[in-house]
Amino acid sequence: MLSGIVYTARDAAHMKLVNLIKKGQTLPFDLSGQIIYYVGPAPAKPGEIIGSAGPTTSYRMDPLTIPLLKKGLSGTIGKGKRSPKIRKAMKEYKAVYFAAVGGAAALISESITRVSTAAYPELGPEAVKKLEVKDFPAIVVNDIYGNDLYEMRKEEQYK
Repeated sequence: MLSGIVYTARDAAHMKLVNLIKKGQTLPFDLSGQIIYYVGPAPAKPGEIIGSAGPTTSYRMDPLTIPLLKKGLSGTIGKGKRSPKIRKAMKEYKAVYFAAVGGAAALISESITRVSTAAYPELGPEAVKKLEVKDFPAIVVNDIYGNDLYEMRKEEQYK
């Protein structure tokens, strides 16, 4: 159960962040020690702060992840496996990957206690949001030592 600050970012936001890094420009928020959740939340219904907020497939962000890790990103949240290249980079940069449960978007949104736009409001649902979360359900899949829960489970099944 995660509690604290988590930023959201999907494909378009990742491209903007990586382009700023390539140009040596300042990022709209400090990535050092932060976690990015791969989500494009649904619009909030009246009386709610956010709509459904389920994870998107993580490997889509793999080509854009290493520059963010180099800037100090300490974790990502999504669904599915990460590539061997990203798992190696997470070990090198001491970052973790958490899996959020796909299909549990409404449940996950209940863990979000505050939302504000951190960057790129022009991207609509793909804008970078700053979320305050309490007891956000996620599972460590890749740790800073190079372990991969999916691979470990596969090995256990065939013993």
